[in-house]
Amino acid sequence: MYEDDIVKEIHKYREEYAKSLNYDLKAIFSDLRQKQIVSGHEVVKLPIKRRYPQKPQPTAS
Repeated sequence: MYEDDIVKEIHKYREEYAKSLNYDLKAIFSDLRQKQIVSGHEVVKLPIKRRYPQKPQPTAS
């Protein structure tokens, strides 16, 4: 199987980062949120798109 060096490096970095925060998702989220705030980049929040089955529309007779 083909192994991509870039993907391998990303997986290594992600593992090291998670390990540095003891794999605590709350800590990871807080750290990323803080980095986002410090970056000064505008953050756009989009509404959640709910995917419900569409009801058939009545046809005009």
